[in-house]
Amino acid sequence: MAKNGPVRLPFGFQFAAGAMAGVSEICLMYPVDVIKTRMQISTSQHRQIAVVFKKIVTTGGYRNFYRGISSPLLMEAPKRAIKFAYNDKFQNMYRALLNEDSTTQIIAILAGASAGAAESIVVTPFEYVKIALQSPSTPYTSFVHCVRHVIRTQGVRSLLIGIEPTMWRHTVWNAGYFGILHQIRSLLPSSGTRSGETFNYFLAGSIGGCLSCFLSLPFDVVKSRMQSGVHGAKYRWAWPSILRIRSEEGFRSLYRGIVPVLCRMGPSGGFLIVAFSTFESILGSLMPL
Repeated sequence: MAKNGPVRLPFGFQFAAGAMAGVSEICLMYPVDVIKTRMQISTSQHRQIAVVFKKIVTTGGYRNFYRGISSPLLMEAPKRAIKFAYNDKFQNMYRALLNEDSTTQIIAILAGASAGAAESIVVTPFEYVKIALQSPSTPYTSFVHCVRHVIRTQGVRSLLIGIEPTMWRHTVWNAGYFGILHQIRSLLPSSGTRSGETFNYFLAGSIGGCLSCFLSLPFDVVKSRMQSGVHGAKYRWAWPSILRIRSEEGFRSLYRGIVPVLCRMGPSGGFLIVAFSTFESILGSLMPL
């Protein structure tokens, strides 16, 4: 991150680096997200990855794996930019509040949680549209078609359906990710080479991405069900919904889609931090001395 480099980049440079890292990641990993969403909103007989994969292909071909990608692409730049750039700003704020000269693990957790809460405000409308487009019974043909129809028939506020579980998801995931990332990087020996440091970044990010999913996935399941509309008004608030799913369907249902989530967030967690650091270095080299 910027704090470890010789020069602290301006906020705008960090924002741009986060945006480029996010767009790169979504282009690579979006099909896995489609599978995850189908598993979370589908009925019990469609829980297995192979069944979901086959159903997606047979009902619309391989192009279905990129259905709705316009929404996350539009979302990804501000989302990832906020994740990394605001995380750095919150670290500075918490270091000042706690009178710390460097970032401790608790500061990394607090900054990550704060950045996640800010991120969720931007994310929710795009997530709502993405879930609507990924649904197997979607009547929408494009991002614009979906947004226009939803606003006309349900009002602008409907685009914020699921904001509470989305905020929980991003707050918990970011707190875990940046806290674990900080801890693992502090434990890994310095390699002394650029390739070695890149590997350390990737390893720490991948572990952080995977472990954070176990904390945040129940909120993701609730969010997907709220935004899909398949379950009507059955789910309204995150924690009561989590307890209801656990009671009616069992604890395992809170982790529906965990395999595709891990398949995405493991490598993505590593890729994002490496991509962000790489773009940050490139942009930093453009700064006047």
